[in-house]
Amino acid sequence: MSAPVETYHRAVPLRTDYETPAAIFDPLNAEFRFTLDVCATRETAKCPRYFTPEDDGLAAVWDRMGGACWMNPPYGRAIGAWMRKAWEESRRGAVVVCLVPARTDTSWWHTYAMRGTIRYLRGRIAFVGEKSPAPFPSAIVIFCPGREP
Repeated sequence: MSAPVETYHRAVPLRTDYETPAAIFDPLNAEFRFTLDVCATRETAKCPRYFTPEDDGLAAVWDRMGGACWMNPPYGRAIGAWMRKAWEESRRGAVVVCLVPARTDTSWWHTYAMRGTIRYLRGRIAFVGEKSPAPFPSAIVIFCPGREP
């Protein structure tokens, strides 16, 4: 008689907000010199200027004065709206650098992410405060004024 097989189910919390680790943000900040974090809380903001959920970054005007915007958007269903906003703001003059899940099978990826410069990240990101790496691959998508691949 064989021993019973134990199965484990890992409960995954329904989170949409993940704080960017310094190992991802710092090199990009050195390259782009971010002036605005468009998706933040007081605790997670990566720039002196930032939009919180109460500020509603989707309705706000983003930097168009030469500074670059950092965007680590909520990773839920609203991500498409954030990617649309990032692309639209780049058409109006903002440089927007986005940390997003590499969801190449989604409509928002094909409609917006593929209009930017894409840098796929190797491995899985260990977000700040998480016990395990993300269960998804990630990419950096860069939208620059007047430039589409």
